[in-house]
Amino acid sequence: MKTYEIAVIPGDGIGNEVVPAALQVLRTLADVHGGLNFKFTSFPWNCDYYMANGKMMPDDGIDILKGFQAVFLGAIGDPKRVPDHISLWGLLIKIRREFEQSINIRPAAYFKGLESPLKHTKNFDLMVVRENSEGEYSEIGGRIHKGEDQLAIQNAIFSRRATERAMDYAFKLAQSRRGHVTSATKSNGIVHTMPFWDEVFEDVSKKYPDVQTAAYHIDALSAFFVTRPEIFDVVVSSNLFGDILSELGAAIMGSIGIAPAANINTKGNYPSMFEPVHGSAPDIYGRGIANPIAQIWTAKMMLDHFGDTDIAQKLLDILQDVTAEGVKTPDIGGRATTQEVTEAICNKLKDLA
Repeated sequence: MKTYEIAVIPGDGIGNEVVPAALQVLRTLADVHGGLNFKFTSFPWNCDYYMANGKMMPDDGIDILKGFQAVFLGAIGDPKRVPDHISLWGLLIKIRREFEQSINIRPAAYFKGLESPLKHTKNFDLMVVRENSEGEYSEIGGRIHKGEDQLAIQNAIFSRRATERAMDYAFKLAQSRRGHVTSATKSNGIVHTMPFWDEVFEDVSKKYPDVQTAAYHIDALSAFFVTRPEIFDVVVSSNLFGDILSELGAAIMGSIGIAPAANINTKGNYPSMFEPVHGSAPDIYGRGIANPIAQIWTAKMMLDHFGDTDIAQKLLDILQDVTAEGVKTPDIGGRATTQEVTEAICNKLKDLA
């Protein structure tokens, strides 16, 4: 029997509702599968922790997390009490950077039982591979002067190593899917980093002659996500472009409340981290109506990362079956509670036995 030791950080807001739901599903899955076992250790690191301690996590938090095979995160943020740049950089981005989680992957697919805002939706199934360590989210820059002379500088950093790493990941992923990689660029307007991005993409593509390629400027690519998302397989992008495209991907699915994400350490020397795309949603926290599907789909991606792809796919199929049967939370047109959706998923998992 395989035992996975998982660090669990429910975080803020609805993270404290959807993470327990996902853990219930994973425990049920382990009971049904027989060959899986999970050992969960929960950590109360969030904005409450910050208010009490002046920091989002303890000084040895990273050292503590190193001993786990994965980090399972709910949501971070309580902007009325803690500014987002403090909460995110003090926990989420800190973990991403110190654990060298250089790749962020986010799927978007036609989801049974979910009404897409697109009028004529064809089946689409795409994966955004986002460079997750540098690019436009570099910390290099600063401000000088005051008043009307005030100046802010933010430097975008693109290294060949990190760019190649993201592109290699995208091409290898495409080889296991439909064999096509699209590059998100803007070399007609951003004169240094994006031509460099294009050059690296061309170089990397030569190593994968079995994979077809395309490149679109980010403005046109965003439009194509809406008008013809079915043409895309794997889309590789910089940090900022990938962030925007993956949110758009969630929107064309019909709700950000079902969108998952994974932050991958490609070397295996530190744990990867799995989190839903949605935030802490303080406006609905405590009402029992948060959609648990994103967190559970995130758990599916964690299983894929561990190599348990067959049972992971069965879990995703069940998520879609439950939604298609109308067991849905209010954000996607239903009346079910968080727990009712979770119970419906667990019951279908038990049927597998």
